[in-house]
Amino acid sequence: MNASMEVVPTAENENPGSGSESGHFDVIIVGGGPGGYASALYGASAGLNIALIEMNKLGGTCLHVGCVPAKALLETATVLRTTDHAKEFGVLAESSGLDLSITQERKQGIIDKLAGGLTSLLKGRKVTLFDGVGRLDADHRTVHVSGGESGDVTITADSVILAAGSVPRTIPGFDVDGELIVTSDEVLQIREVPDKAVVIGGGAIGCEFASLLSDLGSQVTVLEALPKILPGLDKDITQVVERSFKKRGIEVRTDVKVTGHTPGESGTTVEFGDGESVEAGLVVVSVGRRPFPDKLGLEETKVGVSDRGFVEVDENCRTSVEGVWAVGDLIATPQLAHIGFAEGMVAIRDILGEDPQPIDYDRVPWCIYCHPEVAFSGFSEEAAKEAGHDVVVSKHRFAGNGRAMIVGEPDGMVKVIAEKLPDGTGGQVLGVHLVGPWATELLGQAYLSVNWEATVAEVAHFIQPHPTLSESFGETMMSLTGRSLH
Repeated sequence: MNASMEVVPTAENENPGSGSESGHFDVIIVGGGPGGYASALYGASAGLNIALIEMNKLGGTCLHVGCVPAKALLETATVLRTTDHAKEFGVLAESSGLDLSITQERKQGIIDKLAGGLTSLLKGRKVTLFDGVGRLDADHRTVHVSGGESGDVTITADSVILAAGSVPRTIPGFDVDGELIVTSDEVLQIREVPDKAVVIGGGAIGCEFASLLSDLGSQVTVLEALPKILPGLDKDITQVVERSFKKRGIEVRTDVKVTGHTPGESGTTVEFGDGESVEAGLVVVSVGRRPFPDKLGLEETKVGVSDRGFVEVDENCRTSVEGVWAVGDLIATPQLAHIGFAEGMVAIRDILGEDPQPIDYDRVPWCIYCHPEVAFSGFSEEAAKEAGHDVVVSKHRFAGNGRAMIVGEPDGMVKVIAEKLPDGTGGQVLGVHLVGPWATELLGQAYLSVNWEATVAEVAHFIQPHPTLSESFGETMMSLTGRSLH
């Protein structure tokens, strides 16, 4: 349990919560990850009396074994990479190696500070915190809390939000031991950099770990069952990542199935494809995450759950039972922390009767923090065509961008997909895809362009500062109007 998390008294105390004299709340939220705590903070700011139940640590996967620690380690990789190339800038500093113990200490310090801040925010908004497992009763308004420091407590509410999150998926034949075979949870705790590593799965998370381990000094092999890594990503953007990986010595094998592994004295041999194999001192199983409704007791309720384990909801995150909502990784939507935030707010607004605007999942922002970074919103070129759009596209590479050359990161591009007008120029912006330095921080303009259904002419009208990477975004839009500068 998070040491800074203040919880309600045990069951022996007549008052089960500091925010409720009777144990009844406006909203009970089961799960303290992004979807859960966003629901709690947003609901409390609207004046609702909220109870939040968490069985592990406030902040969930994102804060403790996901977004924050992964990006903290990736930043270490960036610093190491920068030091290794310092001579190119005339800086005579040489890398003296890597002390992972310091890296891990720094990472944990960031997590602890954010976790403490989150607890303070919840406390400041008078959210009642329960430490334990929350189980929904068959009446759909009662939740039983057990197994934690709050003791055995039963509470009720007018509305319930389920936000129990997800856990890493595993594959047969690869039993996770936390040392040789790891998932995204355990790899974030490594204390030594392996000479050789195999990453099973070439999706966003797999590519982030492949990039990280390569920068830290491992010889990395990525094994992906699908025809290409980063499935669903625009092919032109994927090719930039693939070229970068190849240049850095990361071997990418696609369209191959992993069949097993044979442990040896100093690691293991991973078998894949048609009798092929590769040695590794660390195997990272990165094949996605599954929803985690396991402890919610839904089998005794009328809440609908799909064959894949996702809680079924409508566009406002309502389950099949009146008064019960579900958000975050527990439902079949993009497993992104900011989507959990947004869904939590949709659920609260629906509870308040405010007729919330549903999330358009085709236009949400995506960020991948491998090197080079990837970010996008809206349709890829392929997806736009499959959806029946007649499109026109434009691409500008960072190789000609002054700021990209200044920072020494010329690999990358901006790609814009727009509706094709009768004169061949671009109309409404359908998708914007970026790959290269700080792509994740450049996404803001792109996201707004797509979601405000702007035209390329409207976006091209705005002035981009010089010299910046965002100039390439402006130039790409301008070129779709039929005129351009560079």
